[in-house]
Amino acid sequence: MLLSLEGATVRFGGRAVLDAVDLEVAEHEVVCVLGPSGSGKSTLLRAVAGLQPLDSGRVSLDGRDQAGVPAHRRGVGLMFQDHQLFPQRDVGGNVAFGLRMHGAPKRQQAERVQELLDLVGLPGAARRAVAALSGGEQQRVALARALAPSPRLLMLDEPLGQLDRSLRERLVVELKELFGRLGTTVLAVTHDQGEAFALADRVVVMRDGRIAQSGTPLEVWQRPADAFVARFLGFENVVEATVGAEAADTPWGKVPVPEGAPQGTRTLLVRPAGVRLVPDGTGLRCTVAARTFRGTHVAVHLQPGDAPRLEAACALRAAPEVGDEVGVEFDATEIVVLD
Repeated sequence: MLLSLEGATVRFGGRAVLDAVDLEVAEHEVVCVLGPSGSGKSTLLRAVAGLQPLDSGRVSLDGRDQAGVPAHRRGVGLMFQDHQLFPQRDVGGNVAFGLRMHGAPKRQQAERVQELLDLVGLPGAARRAVAALSGGEQQRVALARALAPSPRLLMLDEPLGQLDRSLRERLVVELKELFGRLGTTVLAVTHDQGEAFALADRVVVMRDGRIAQSGTPLEVWQRPADAFVARFLGFENVVEATVGAEAADTPWGKVPVPEGAPQGTRTLLVRPAGVRLVPDGTGLRCTVAARTFRGTHVAVHLQPGDAPRLEAACALRAAPEVGDEVGVEFDATEIVVLD
């Protein structure tokens, strides 16, 4: 295992912002740590980098305890949200910085700079001034600089956070391809779930300094660990329910559940795709309270009397209008009984 955290704890003013975290990252794996502000994800990254000492626990790289090892000797690359490029150096000078610190010969530096600028899509940009770069270009230069010394672990702190959405979506695809081609081991933190799910082999969701869930993007998306993870991922249809063998008693009435679902008092997640609209007069009667255009579909927000609102996903041409009365039925295949 390339990276291992065992009981990693960091306290600020007596409060544990990193609370006995255990985490492993295998060689060539891309792990994204996801969570709201204050969940501890950036503190975790700084602890691994050696920028934040642990109050207890251990960080190991290649099986070696990193206690007392300064950041510049850990062999990790770190890229921050604001890039932190050196404005007095040109693009080539920025990319070569780590190589120069390691005493690489100038010819080797020049060859590596050219190789990396080609790799990140900025061929021939070595002499350009940093101030003349766009946000996306600065992001690419910062990535090239972090990769230049061939770190055994590359760490990214909100790497695309300052970019506009279309550029962010394009670059995350490029990063995924680049890391796969290079076999880079990556630990990234972000609050953007789309970014994490597109980039990662494994997603780690944090809450209040602890790991709430860890799994492949598909595992986490299909089966959130609890109501917090479900709501953080953007699912709104989450309620307490009494689950029986075939159905659950909920504020929305009887809702079917998958075969073999755990029974008793549970939290129920109904995915928007599992809320099927039917003609008024059948199913659960609802009023369309709002509509939100989501690009590929319309999120229809439904008010079923005094019960909690429901969100349904509708095809663009089939979405009802605000104020319409509709019926709702539920699809058991889109219902998850949470632990």
